[in-house]
Formats: sequence, structure tokens, C-alpha cells
Amino acid sequence: MAVAQKLQRCAVSHTGKHSASVIFLHGSGDTGQGLRAWVRDVLKQDLAFTHIRVIYPTAPARPYTPMRGALSHVWFDRYKISADCAEHLESIDSMCSLLGTVIQEEVRAGVPKHRMIIGGFSMGGAMALHLACRYYPEVAGVFALSSFLNKDSVVYQAVQDRRGQSLPELFQCHGTADELVLHRWGEETGALLRGVGMATSFHSIPGLNHQLSSVELESLRSWILKKLPPDSPSHGQ
Repeated sequence: MAVAQKLQRCAVSHTGKHSASVIFLHGSGDTGQGLRAWVRDVLKQDLAFTHIRVIYPTAPARPYTPMRGALSHVWFDRYKISADCAEHLESIDSMCSLLGTVIQEEVRAGVPKHRMIIGGFSMGGAMALHLACRYYPEVAGVFALSSFLNKDSVVYQAVQDRRGQSLPELFQCHGTADELVLHRWGEETGALLRGVGMATSFHSIPGLNHQLSSVELESLRSWILKKLPPDSPSHGQ
């Protein structure tokens, strides 16, 4: 079935030749514009590159169970904010399809999938892992800031099934004082993904609660440039 809905988004444009893309997904209740403004506030400037377009999509408003069914800009529904409950796969898969249209637009603009990175903050990081590991494993990388996957996540099986094939590298950051998404949930997510064959790096930010920090965003910037350098000799998909 064709997806009729189109995601709202804002973007930070490249200043030179557009040869790579980063899709940065917000946390629950936020918007693409809100996340971009937060990043800019923390860094005192946009997360910007000469050759990379940074895209901030906005999740459509939907009923959200942890808020007693109130409408919220969330990527998917969840039964509760816990690593121990089942995933709401119907809403996750529906959103993977919708976010796939953003990826295809970048492909049409001349950016191959191996020159893309998908990531996010909190729920956005979990969404990015589903999208990259299950649907677009050829992307250059995936990042998850203050994020986690449920212990029975289908992502783990998807990664295991691709052992020995191409998989994106995972970059994680997590505050040690996070009271909403516990630091150990993020750590366990990285360990489980590493255990089934994914290359991962996990960075603890001492004393940080459930928020962004300049330290992690600067580390993220460096990692993005390492994965998506300005002049890539290969142009295949």
C-alpha cells in the first residue's frame, strides 16, 4: 500500500557539494525543528558540514500509551518505558516505511545509501536502530544518544541473521545520571548488539541526565566525519 502521508522536516544544508546525508530523529514529544534548535543551543551553532545535509524529520502526532493515549509526536507507540516489555511492532514497522521515503529522496538526490547515517536521541535512537539494522543495513552508520532497545527486540535477531554481511557501525552516548532511560539499558543494548555481530562503541557521559551535551555532540560530529569523509572515491550503492 502506498504511503500517503509525508513527514514534515527541516534540514541544515551543506555548503559545498552534497555527497552525504545524516537523518537525525528527535525524542518523544519533540519535533525536528525542536531537536535542531536544541542541538544549536548546546553547540552554539548548527551541526553542519560542507558536504553533508542534516535532516530532522518530525514524527506525526499519534496516541501514545505512556501518556494515557494523549496525542504526541512519537515515532512509535510503546506499552511502557521499560526494557522488559514487548515492542509495539505494528507502529514501528509503519514508521520504518514512512521514514524510508526520506531515505529514498536522498537517493534520488544522488546520495547512495552507504553515504548516509541514521541516528537519534532517546526514542529516535531506538527508531534509527530498527530502520538501519532491519531495513537499510547498507548505511554507513547508526547512532543512538540516551537510547535503548527492549530486551526482546527484533533488532537483535535481524543483526544476528546478517552476521558476516554488511552492517552499519553503532555509535552510542549515554549519561550516567539518566533517570528516564537508564544508563544500564543503553549499555545492555550495545552489549547485546555487539554479541550478535555488530561493531559498536559506547561512551558514558559522567553526571549527564536525559539530555544532550556538547561533549557527546562534538564526539558525534567527529564520528560522522570519520564515517562520511568529504571525498569518497566510491559511488556505488
